[in-house]
Amino acid sequence: MATMILQVPEELELEHDETTRFIAAKLYEAGKLTLGKAAEMVGMKKWEFAEILVNYDVHFLDNSAMADLDEYRKSSGK
Repeated sequence: MATMILQVPEELELEHDETTRFIAAKLYEAGKLTLGKAAEMVGMKKWEFAEILVNYDVHFLDNSAMADLDEYRKSSGK
């Protein structure tokens, strides 16, 4: 992953992890990141990240998530 520097109001820096999760969730919602890449961005496992999406009004089961689910099923033989 690349590193990007953003200038944000000080209030957001005080809640760095929450801000990063919000950004990752919204990029996932917009289809810019897969579930796996969004989870990687915030240092979480894919399914842990999926569980917190509701905190940001993001629906888990979109096209990207369905592709991830299909990939999981194929790799696990389910």
